[in-house]
Amino acid sequence: MKKPLNIKVLSVESILLAVIAIAVFIRIINLGSREFWYDEVLSLLLSTGQKVNYKSPEDLPVILANYTALLKLPIENGLKDSFQTLEQLLKGLVAEPHPPLFFLEQHFWLRWFGNSEIAMRSLVVLFSIGAMGCAYGIGRRLLSYRGGLLFAALLGINPYFLFHSLNVRMYSSLVFWTLLSTWSLLKLMPLQARENENPKRKIGWIVILMSAITAGFLTFYYFACWIVVLAILVLLLDRRRWWQYAIYFIVSIAITTPWLLWGTRQQLRNADLDRFTASEGAIAALFQHLQEFIQVLGIQLFIGDWVSILPPLAATIAGIIATLILVGCSISLWRSQQRQLLAIGLTLGIFPLILMLLLDIFTGKFTLGFGWGRSVIFVLPGCLFLVVIWLERSAKKWQTPAIFVVLILYLSISVADLTLRPRWMFHQLAEMVNQQPQTPTLIVMNSPAWGHVLRLAYYLPPSSPLSLLVQKSDTLAPTLTPTLVEKSEKYQRILWLDSARPVWGKPSTEEQKKQVQQVLENRFDLQDTQSLTGTWELDNFTVKVYRRRTD
Repeated sequence: MKKPLNIKVLSVESILLAVIAIAVFIRIINLGSREFWYDEVLSLLLSTGQKVNYKSPEDLPVILANYTALLKLPIENGLKDSFQTLEQLLKGLVAEPHPPLFFLEQHFWLRWFGNSEIAMRSLVVLFSIGAMGCAYGIGRRLLSYRGGLLFAALLGINPYFLFHSLNVRMYSSLVFWTLLSTWSLLKLMPLQARENENPKRKIGWIVILMSAITAGFLTFYYFACWIVVLAILVLLLDRRRWWQYAIYFIVSIAITTPWLLWGTRQQLRNADLDRFTASEGAIAALFQHLQEFIQVLGIQLFIGDWVSILPPLAATIAGIIATLILVGCSISLWRSQQRQLLAIGLTLGIFPLILMLLLDIFTGKFTLGFGWGRSVIFVLPGCLFLVVIWLERSAKKWQTPAIFVVLILYLSISVADLTLRPRWMFHQLAEMVNQQPQTPTLIVMNSPAWGHVLRLAYYLPPSSPLSLLVQKSDTLAPTLTPTLVEKSEKYQRILWLDSARPVWGKPSTEEQKKQVQQVLENRFDLQDTQSLTGTWELDNFTVKVYRRRTD
């Protein structure tokens, strides 16, 4: 008689390791799977050090290739020119709301690997993988080996963090510095009785802690909120030595003083803080604050980048569900006598979000929901960790099913986002140009926003004779008329790009579209019309191709 097969069921730990590997693999294969979006191309411009040379298009056509040159490093002859480029980079940042570290990192990465999508995103992906490693370290330190794997896996496939892991902005590195500073602080604390302290290792973790705090603050100003979180952790876990940690924190911030005195002062003078202010009544403003608080939780824990096409109500519903889950986890942990871990989880996730909410209320600003919550992305790991604590210490018989449900949900949302949504709008436009690459062409667009202009410059072939005329919707037709009269023989083809969201102006009305159409039809015939769509309204264009009339 044959013996029954001995089938070994995969352990939860093995599955978590596989999910972490999948998270890394997804990042690698998607480095170049989509175009630069609006803010990413600004990151590229800032990283080249040529933002100071950028000039908005005026009422005359310009050669598009002139903008293409700004998205590469300037020609340099020797070390002196390299330092001058760095100086220009810093000068370009004083009109921006962010500290310099991320752009300096990208600048040197650009020097080594070039300005392709894969090259520019690879550094961001490395930071995100490092953040997963730090998440494992925190989970292992406070919970267990499996707790570390679970924390790393959930962070790695979380739809919101995955999107920002492939986004050439500072948010992935911000999460890394947030988690690294937390992990190093926990490593300095004697969390268990008779825990041996290796002096050399302790010095190493002190250096890491101070470096992470300095780097975090030079990456994003709201990291100051996280320093408050670290201080509360000290009071919770090692208050007897609070003065030692205070020295570490103070020295770390003091290192940033040169930038604070030179760069931050200029940024504050140039800052447009009014865009975060609403002129609503007190009740309406309070309601909006609460709504933003709830929506941030829903976006970060569930929806991810899908929020760009979903109605606000979807984010609110997801936020209510996320809030109920976090409240349920907290109540369960309290009843299970896991109160210290509960306090740590709330401190890392919910406290900084409440702190930012109170700051908004007292200043009358609405920064919490800005960019669909990306300005407070540092609360995401803490919220996830609260769920991890519950799964490890209080879920009991629901532990394994709950882990699988969350993993499958996150993987499904993330994979669907990366595979089902169009991200090749400007490649389609480049294909139109390449059908007749040497035809003198005028591109007419109703959005003077740098994000649209620079994406055209990046993706359209620089070898083609392309000129660009950009005006706001209400002045496009009056400006186009003398251009076509004075240079009637110069252009054989017109590409009219009508943006659904021009950013620096209003969308075209039907009357304004008719005016442009009448100007073009005096000398050109309509050949083709296409709709370009992306992951959100900024990517949506109607493109009309006109050819010069031969008769």
